[in-house]
Amino acid sequence: MIVTLTAHPSLDRTVELAAPLAVGEVQAADAIREDAGGKGINVARVLAAAGDDVRAVLPLDPTDPYGAALGADIERIAVAIEGHARSNLTITDPAGETTKINLPGPALGERAIEALIAAVVDASAGADWLALCGSLPPGAPDDLYVRVIRAVRERLDPAPRIAVDTSGAPLATVVEAGLPDLIKPNEIELAELAGEAAPTGEGIANEVARIARRLVPSRVAAALVTLGGDGAVLVDGDGALHATIPPGVQVRSTVGAGDSSLAGYLHADAAGSPRGERLASAVRHGSATAALPGTRLATPDDLPEGEIALTDLR
Repeated sequence: MIVTLTAHPSLDRTVELAAPLAVGEVQAADAIREDAGGKGINVARVLAAAGDDVRAVLPLDPTDPYGAALGADIERIAVAIEGHARSNLTITDPAGETTKINLPGPALGERAIEALIAAVVDASAGADWLALCGSLPPGAPDDLYVRVIRAVRERLDPAPRIAVDTSGAPLATVVEAGLPDLIKPNEIELAELAGEAAPTGEGIANEVARIARRLVPSRVAAALVTLGGDGAVLVDGDGALHATIPPGVQVRSTVGAGDSSLAGYLHADAAGSPRGERLASAVRHGSATAALPGTRLATPDDLPEGEIALTDLR
């Protein structure tokens, strides 16, 4: 069982353009798609498609059309709140260039936060992993994920391992006080966390490994750092490992690619795969989603079959 928490769900609308976005111009769209999204929901969808037992926790107004858009393909535990989920607009062009406009969702008061934490604890009983994903809603403190981690570890024995995929102050707070088992930043989010310039160029994998070693294993048991077209790096107690993307992947939209990478990692871990296969699964799932249009997420049929090269980083 894998449990996800999406504290700030979103109704994602994706517009596909036939040409690059021209700011200030009038353009026709080729297609539009609408999905119930949010990082934890995306992770849950990919896991469910892969056949994993998954449960998604989220705050949800009973009158919100988001609930109908979410459908019934994943088990959900909804904590009742007032206010509809935010809307996110994504614009993509044929080259895979993505422009996103994210709106704020409804604020969460302390009573709703306590109910959400309690729901996560109940849902996580017997789970192997708990994934805390995405930004925090208005009104939520930066330490919300730390509070969730502490509640789960204090009230459950055994407690699930905990993965965190967020950024900015919430990620910094988790690394400072939460001792997560896994974090999944991209190279920009990792560099921001460390107070460094984002690495680029041919040495990006080695630079990412160097930065991540400042956190692993003293504050974080492992870091899965996604690098877009440069693959991903896994840093854990056994060292640092870099994986390339499969050959021939054509990027159409980056929406959900990082979420799919985390899902691919958790999927392989749930199957008992060794670290190299877990990293390769993360890259394969992320690449598959990046090759799909709009907000579509990878299924097993979408996974590229090309070779993924693994390199130890010293």
